[in-house]
Amino acid sequence: MSSSQETLLNGRYRLLAQQGSGGMAVIYKATDLALGRTVAVKILRPSLTNDPEFLKRFRQEARNVANLSHPNIVTVHDVGQDGNTHYIVMEYVDGEDLKKLIRASAPFSIDRALSIAIKICAGVGYAHRAGLVHADVKPQNVLVTENDNVKVTDFGIAQALTATKPRDQERQRVVWGSPHYFSPEQAQGEAPTPASDVYSIGIVLFEMLTGRLPFVGTDQQELAMAHIRETPPKPSQFNPNVPEHLDRILMKVLSKEPTARYRTADQLGRILLSYRRRGQITTDVVPEVGSEPSFPATAATIPPEAPLPAPRAAAPSPVSTPRGPVGGARSEAPTYIYSEVPAQSPPTMPGVPSVARPGYSTPVPPAPMIQSRYRAVEEPPQLDLVTLVLAFIAFLAVMLLIPLWIAVYQAWMG
Repeated sequence: MSSSQETLLNGRYRLLAQQGSGGMAVIYKATDLALGRTVAVKILRPSLTNDPEFLKRFRQEARNVANLSHPNIVTVHDVGQDGNTHYIVMEYVDGEDLKKLIRASAPFSIDRALSIAIKICAGVGYAHRAGLVHADVKPQNVLVTENDNVKVTDFGIAQALTATKPRDQERQRVVWGSPHYFSPEQAQGEAPTPASDVYSIGIVLFEMLTGRLPFVGTDQQELAMAHIRETPPKPSQFNPNVPEHLDRILMKVLSKEPTARYRTADQLGRILLSYRRRGQITTDVVPEVGSEPSFPATAATIPPEAPLPAPRAAAPSPVSTPRGPVGGARSEAPTYIYSEVPAQSPPTMPGVPSVARPGYSTPVPPAPMIQSRYRAVEEPPQLDLVTLVLAFIAFLAVMLLIPLWIAVYQAWMG
């Protein structure tokens, strides 16, 4: 990009104003002069553009993300280069990133936090089905519009960085991802997987519910150690409005072992959606939060030895929750997931001790029935026609046997 055209990329994208910045790129609001529309242009920092292998991988990841069409994923329109400036063009989302909303108004109401988390799961889960891992899920990469619609952004950059780093001792000192949100396996230098994204979504949900992060540290090394070794606190320790069973779901999502979590964001989304639909939360009357995403069906279900009793009707008890947008809650039978994925011994990162991970298969327990603030009322059993007919026949048989019993008794006495 020449100095005389410092606000114009390739004669097409006119940069209007800087919208934000991060360790990897600077984001601008821009106008696409060819199509006459407003777009967002993300310009990679020069420190990343000196590696030809990274640029090749980045362009490929951008093409992969451009093929994703989902209402909860920011659409990629173009990827290009103007001189030494490398950029990616995306749809412009008129909203704020989730981190700003958390700083301004967290803790969120239970229903609003679940609604946003479910939509994040829908977008990231769609990418998982396409074979893509986000690798850097965090509130800064989640855009929220005025009506709480959610758009996940920044697919591809962290993944391209991870894929182009050789697995040698020198490069393994670099851990890609955000230290407050990355998974224990990422903290040890392993390549991220869909289960890594699930862990990061769990951290984001924890932060929405409590207004704070589960792990803190003075530097990246200390944070990495916390993710690897420390047991996360329960959200209810910081927000008493968080139900016990939502605590349990989050503790599973934040498991140190990837195979102990839900394997994909779709699976976590189904659990959260089922939990939200089965729970009746009493709050002030406010507008609904957007529309609920749908998740694909799964062939795996909870084995019969771990059943979940499902109430036929739910009677809500009053609960005091923070004021905020809520969605409609309705009764629906949930789908439960379980996986059997053998664990593998991970490589280690110098300075960060490894966690022993023996190979085993871990069934995922069903989402717990909501009890603490959601009371179940059992309906009386209903008698069907077959049962009534059989009862009538039995009654007739008894009545017909009575004269026989009398005759036998008289013969015996006489």
